[in-house]
Amino acid sequence: MVIILDFGSQYTYLILKSVQQLNVDCKVVAYDISIQEIQSINPEAIILSGSPYSVLDDEPPLCDSKIFELGIPILGICYGMQVISHYLGGEVVHAKKKEFGYVEIITDGEKELLKGIQTGDVIWMSHSDKIEKIPDGFETFSSTANTTFCAMQNPARKIYAVQFHPEVSHTEKGLLVFRNFIYDICKITPNWTPVTFIEKVSKQIEEEVGDAQVVLGLSGGVDSSVTAVLLHQIIGDKLIPILVDTGLMRKNEVAEIKQIFDGMGIHIDVVDARKSFLENLKGVADPEQKRKIIGRHFIEIFEKEAKKFDNVQFLAQGTLYPDVIESSSSKTKDVPSVVIKSHHNVGGLPEKLNLKLIEPLRELFKYEVRVVGKELGLPDEILYRHPFPGPGLAVRIIGEVTEEKVRLLQEIDWIYIQELKENFYYDRIWQAFAVLLPIQTVGVMGDDRTYENVCALRAVNSLDGMTADWTRIPYQILRKISNRIINEVKGVNRVVYDISSKPPSTIEWE
Repeated sequence: MVIILDFGSQYTYLILKSVQQLNVDCKVVAYDISIQEIQSINPEAIILSGSPYSVLDDEPPLCDSKIFELGIPILGICYGMQVISHYLGGEVVHAKKKEFGYVEIITDGEKELLKGIQTGDVIWMSHSDKIEKIPDGFETFSSTANTTFCAMQNPARKIYAVQFHPEVSHTEKGLLVFRNFIYDICKITPNWTPVTFIEKVSKQIEEEVGDAQVVLGLSGGVDSSVTAVLLHQIIGDKLIPILVDTGLMRKNEVAEIKQIFDGMGIHIDVVDARKSFLENLKGVADPEQKRKIIGRHFIEIFEKEAKKFDNVQFLAQGTLYPDVIESSSSKTKDVPSVVIKSHHNVGGLPEKLNLKLIEPLRELFKYEVRVVGKELGLPDEILYRHPFPGPGLAVRIIGEVTEEKVRLLQEIDWIYIQELKENFYYDRIWQAFAVLLPIQTVGVMGDDRTYENVCALRAVNSLDGMTADWTRIPYQILRKISNRIINEVKGVNRVVYDISSKPPSTIEWE
């Protein structure tokens, strides 16, 4: 077990993902966890996360300094490195020049933590403080043009630190840093596999559910589908999968999902709620409000449907780590991070829920969910579908949602995805979708003037949804997609392509 002390960084769970990618069990805990609690967990290593705060603040979030006396290997990342310096006699100051983004590292490449990393390799920096003096007993072995101390270590005390962020995909050899620390320095043996995950979750759910029944909110996406098959394997017919037709799904999606699950021997109850969802969204333009309205209405429907069955006590959802991170403004006690957006199955939940939640995938990222789904025998047509937001097309229609706008976007999206598949490009993209914009522009068709809608196409590649880069779809494919949309979808006369990455943008527009 490796534990991560969370100081409120948006990237904390990418650290966890990196450790789990090495097939090592890992857990995120609050930065102010007591020494007694740490000892009861008995971790083989401790990682200190980054933070939006500064150790120079009046009341910075700080861990118990006694962790440095436990004799457990410690790795500090960014703010974590500054915490180590703060406690052990180094000096941290506000940097005159902030360092954010891609930077080339300068290193001798001989120290075990950065073994395999060479001068000129790209790392990702995100800090406004810097180490002016490292603690006594530490040695340093790397820098950048603006940062004197990019990494430091004290092997005798088993304490290591880096100023950059190896957990984000922007650091080219970031996983190598974790591999060096976990395998070579800590001597930890890999123990996390999809089989061990399924066994662990199965035991927990069997004990928790008992004789009760569980309703599952099924969307047909990867997350809820893997959740459905996993729970069906564990509790059988005590699982009641409910597919709510919100009217905000992709073209023909409800029929396709039902057919796939019928083929796997899992019966789905379909609830037609198209009219009520559109009524609830009438006049609403704010994206956060839309997400929360949809989340609340989902729960109302599930609670209503649950009453049709005996002894339903649980609601299951396909919530993942990125959903939790982006919907939470306080991941650990007293360490607020910024709310990016509320996910309908997290931030949209009412304060009082009459059903207890079961979220077996809550600690996984998308790529891990697919690995688990493969182990469970799900077909590739489900496993490798592009992610689709729980609120559906409502957050891909900028502004108020209407039945006509949904119809337009369904047709646009259908053509886009169809062309990507026919040109063998769909499987080369992590997520592709269309957005209907709240503007109209002048066009010309034949000899006539048009004044119609604009749609944006979006395609990104990512490992986990936390960071993403826009996909370079060949121009000839984009040209064909644009021509088809404008010629076949009445009401659209302009198509644009989104070339922004995350960060600074998000993947979805709302």
